[in-house]
Amino acid sequence: MAEFRGDQASGLRRLLGRPPLRVVTFAAGSNDVGKSVAVTNLAMLLARTGREVLIVDENTSTIASYFGATALYDLQQVVNRRRTLAEVIVSLGHGIRLLPTAGVTARLASLNVMEQQILLQSLAELQPAVDVVLVDTSLDHPLGFSPFGLAAHETVIVMAPNGTAITESYALIKKVSLGYARKHFRILINRTRSDDEAHAIFDNIAQVSHSRGLARLDYVGHIPLDERLRQASRLCQPVVGLFPDSPAARAYQAMANELLDWPTDPEVNGGLEHFIQQLLHLSQRIDPIAIYA
Repeated sequence: MAEFRGDQASGLRRLLGRPPLRVVTFAAGSNDVGKSVAVTNLAMLLARTGREVLIVDENTSTIASYFGATALYDLQQVVNRRRTLAEVIVSLGHGIRLLPTAGVTARLASLNVMEQQILLQSLAELQPAVDVVLVDTSLDHPLGFSPFGLAAHETVIVMAPNGTAITESYALIKKVSLGYARKHFRILINRTRSDDEAHAIFDNIAQVSHSRGLARLDYVGHIPLDERLRQASRLCQPVVGLFPDSPAARAYQAMANELLDWPTDPEVNGGLEHFIQQLLHLSQRIDPIAIYA
């Protein structure tokens, strides 16, 4: 049934001229590297192109605050039938919705059949249909890495240009590559002082990863140190909205443009419901021992 429904949805998307669903996970090896800020700004830019963007937030300190909003509930309460999906989802502006999942993310592997069906049915009824899913992952997932990062089309590792962040990012890439056979990541370097610094950091980590047979790394770009970005964060607003001509906003715009050109496979893309089916299937087959070995 899952395969048929996925093929059917893919066919409908082609007939209607709708682009295939794009799922991009943002992960980090350490805290305070600007991961959530990147998701926030990219969501706003993608929504401006007419895409319907869904932010999946695995963190208890919700991304809603960057839009001056509040998330009161969690997807777990939908699974428990205590809330409807409409009550849980937070509208963050035209074309941007937030789905808080901190409560349910850690339990994906243990959901029973009925809970899975509730989850799938709720998300299947989400309107308007989603074009892009941006996942802001938690660093504290009990499996060592978010299942979204394994099921998603793309995983972006966000790092800062300091020794600790670089070391932790490499450690994350190594663990996921060896433990879960994820062999491709994109790298975004935040708060850099220059193009040369960003490229030097990327070239180094990409060379080490390649030489040790871990994963192929692609350079997404870098976000420069920018006082306007700090001001926007203090005001709980995306920098691309408040200061669209700032260096950071221009860098996010370049990344958003590139993101829309990343390859997808429409033949196996059945939309959000199909992706969640794949996610649940994968979650229940992940061996957490592998990544900690």
